Amino acid sequence: MIELSYESGTLLAGGGKPPEPFVWDKRTEQWRAPAGAYRETVLALREGGTPYEDHAARFEKLSLESRVAMEPRPYQREALNTWRRGELRGVVVLPTGAGKTAVAVRAIERAGRSTLVVVPTLALLKQWYSILSDSFGHSVTVGLLGGGYHEVTPLTVTTYDSAYIHAERYGDRFALVVYDEVHHLPSPKYAMIPKMLLAPYSLGLTATPERPDGGHEMLPELAGPVVYRLSPEDLAGTYLAPFETVRLPVELTAVERVEYAEADAVYRDFLTKHRLSMRSPEDWQRFIMVASTSHSGGREALLAARRRREIRANAERKGATLESLLRQHWHDRTIVFTKSVGEVYALSKRFLVPGITYETPARERKEILDRFREGRYRAVIASDVLNEGVDVPEANVAVILAGSASHREYIQRLGRVLRPREGKRAILYELVTGGTGEEAASRRRREPVAGAYP
Repeated sequence: MIELSYESGTLLAGGGKPPEPFVWDKRTEQWRAPAGAYRETVLALREGGTPYEDHAARFEKLSLESRVAMEPRPYQREALNTWRRGELRGVVVLPTGAGKTAVAVRAIERAGRSTLVVVPTLALLKQWYSILSDSFGHSVTVGLLGGGYHEVTPLTVTTYDSAYIHAERYGDRFALVVYDEVHHLPSPKYAMIPKMLLAPYSLGLTATPERPDGGHEMLPELAGPVVYRLSPEDLAGTYLAPFETVRLPVELTAVERVEYAEADAVYRDFLTKHRLSMRSPEDWQRFIMVASTSHSGGREALLAARRRREIRANAERKGATLESLLRQHWHDRTIVFTKSVGEVYALSKRFLVPGITYETPARERKEILDRFREGRYRAVIASDVLNEGVDVPEANVAVILAGSASHREYIQRLGRVLRPREGKRAILYELVTGGTGEEAASRRRREPVAGAYP
């Protein structure tokens, strides 16, 4: 008789030799495996006809029925059914605004077991708490773990950071884990979370699972394979606003071209000398490390890299083009995306448009977005902070002034203007400085990562 128990993020087995991946722990003289091996262990014991006693799981049955009456859209029902056919494990990929949360609410309802919802930001923590409380608050207390809260209940919302900290403590409590924005999960730290949880069931949600570092290849192991996927084009004009994307090339002035060429030559000479490629965020970090420790041209290369970025981002004609677009779309709701905090503040001051960065206090950010929704502000300028977890269905114009080569970032920014509204047609402008690295970045972010999920 095999006896299973849980201890600090690990699964213990006694009474005999258990199946793989258990290993013998000489320190405690016990068979031990990651808690995440619980599902495969139980299935292996059942299939082999091995008797066992389960003292590990402390899952609770929940009688849940959403009091928010909403008929699921056909594709949401299909996504849920596909996930169920995958034995309640897998990733659902739907565009921003397509109702991934609605799929999760029904999954939680159908599973009827204690559930942990993991989200990347405090804004999403509060958003999910509100949604789950509206849906199930009449029958279960929704817990919060993170952002100053430590209330663990059979239906709890937490952040990735808090889940990483507390998974080994509460890893035996939840049968289902919902990973919102699941593309965060394959990071070195967060990938530990599912290994410390017994949870036999998992649902990953994202608009773009691909990661430039190739981490998406770990998702089948961490949360399950992609079981259902639709793109913005699949739903545009029906469940999402119809949209178009416009790429606007911007030429440097003669002076800017000379300055850019000089900075580019210094930068590329350093890359060649140290045999560095620049194809991913990890390559950029490697360049920073090498240049910071190099006594031969490192400082000059760093300054040249920064100067290249400044020239591209602050190109004279790019600012003029943005001014023209803001005037053209004065009666629309426009979100301008740029890369750095400094650029947000500079543009905000130049065009007298409110800006939002990670430095913006929560109360001020809420006030800006509320006024934007109400139409008191016609435009906002933001850095990366509006890529996730923001619902502004009134927005119908997006302008990418500067950004990374990430396909995920591109889809997230497009998604900010795809929320459906009667008579709405969305448009995304992409301002690309010709003859610079922005051209290659633009090509890469429009295409999914090579080798990613089909």
